[in-house]
Parts: sequence; C-alpha cells; structure tokens
Amino acid sequence: MISQPHLRFLRLNQILDLTGLSRATLYRKIAAGTFPPPYRISERCSGWRTGEVEVWLHNPVSFTMDYLDRTDIAPPMTPTLTKPYRRTQLPN
Repeated sequence: MISQPHLRFLRLNQILDLTGLSRATLYRKIAAGTFPPPYRISERCSGWRTGEVEVWLHNPVSFTMDYLDRTDIAPPMTPTLTKPYRRTQLPN
C-alpha cells in the first residue's frame, strides 16, 4: 500500500506548531471561513487533512474555502461550543 501524505491527518498541536497561530486565532479563522475546518476522526478525536493545510500555507492571507474541493470526502465537523458535561443527580 502506498502512503499518500496529502491524506494524512494532523492534530491540533501539530497545526498550531505548523502555522504559528494561537488556538483562539485558529478557531476564529475556521469560523470566518479562512482556515479549513477539522474532520471528525472518531467520537472524541478530530484532525485536519495535510493537503488542505498545505493549500492554506501557500496563501494564508487570501485563503477561502472556495480553494478546496471537498466533494469526494465526508463533510468536515462544524465547531460547536457546548457546555462541559456535568453529572446530575436524578430526582428520587
């Protein structure tokens, strides 16, 4: 089997190291559509496709989602802000 590097997934810390962006700036850019959103890899794991991040790295100032062709793959996850899970007591 041949490895295809553009299909690898990068995790959050790798993205932050590669781009030099802070976590807040990264998610702000995702919300604005100026950075590719992550894909859900499993229930509690997400990552960015290397090829999409490379497209952003070639032109970070004027990048838009129109630069990406996402017709052949599953849709990316949408960032959601949820309250942390809290265990509550059930009524007696």
